[in-house]
Amino acid sequence: MPRPVIFDLFHTLVPGGDPERDRVVGEMALMVGVEPAALVEAYHATWRDRMTGWDAAETVRVLARRLGGTPTEEQVARAAAHRRELARRLLGRVRPSTLAVLDALRADGHPIGLVSNATAETAEAWPSTGLARRFDVSVFSSDVGLAKPDPAIYRLAAERLGVAPGDCVFVGDGADGELAGAAAVGMTVVRTTEHNDTDPSWAGRALTALGELPDLLHEPARGR
Repeated sequence: MPRPVIFDLFHTLVPGGDPERDRVVGEMALMVGVEPAALVEAYHATWRDRMTGWDAAETVRVLARRLGGTPTEEQVARAAAHRRELARRLLGRVRPSTLAVLDALRADGHPIGLVSNATAETAEAWPSTGLARRFDVSVFSSDVGLAKPDPAIYRLAAERLGVAPGDCVFVGDGADGELAGAAAVGMTVVRTTEHNDTDPSWAGRALTALGELPDLLHEPARGR
């Protein structure tokens, strides 16, 4: 059977949009009456909480109040909607070349999974994207309360694919220690630098473009 391939999402399949994220959070701050730079800093500081629990509205409500704001529920809802629109926009920026790679892998019989450290608004937007229908399994940290590099999230994805972790190839840019986490559960790891050179210290195999992946998978196994 062709090897299952498990992908990271941001900076692997789509650009991360980091400057745009900060700009949108700054705009949200004005909607709820707090200082933009302070809300941006609070968003960065609460990344782990946001990607494993809080939804968009709860995030706005909690952080605005921590910063001394007293937003109405209408203001919270407006700011949360602004954040959800960002998620839809970012997921819509997948390149045709990336979709072609996924289609080629599926045509070759590779089961395809996703493991993403992502907040609830990304998980909510995912099913309506052109990416989603190309995946057999999609595991979001905000849905399962686990985040890379926790071994459990990789094992969960493999289990949902019906395979052992050691049967899988993991492809990611390297954020959040994800490459070492995948290797620790026995996955073959491939780093991609197409969107961002996130983990240049990684000594394993690296791709400059995702389009190189199908040929790499046809090569004899090299180990991790």
